[in-house]
Amino acid sequence: MFLLATVTLCCSALAGTLTLLQPMLEPAPARLGAERSAIDAPRTPVQTPVRVVGAPFEPNVNPRER
Repeated sequence: MFLLATVTLCCSALAGTLTLLQPMLEPAPARLGAERSAIDAPRTPVQTPVRVVGAPFEPNVNPRER
């Protein structure tokens, strides 16, 4: 029990320290989000046909019938 409490305390202290230091460790963004150019994407998504193997799935709504 003592070992579990010690490991929990150490991990919590490490996580808290990294959370507090995170803003100082991250580099500043080069540009703001509004300055970025828009990505050219198709308006309707192109769906690739897929091959279905086996029987289609049907949920078993009555467990007594198989």
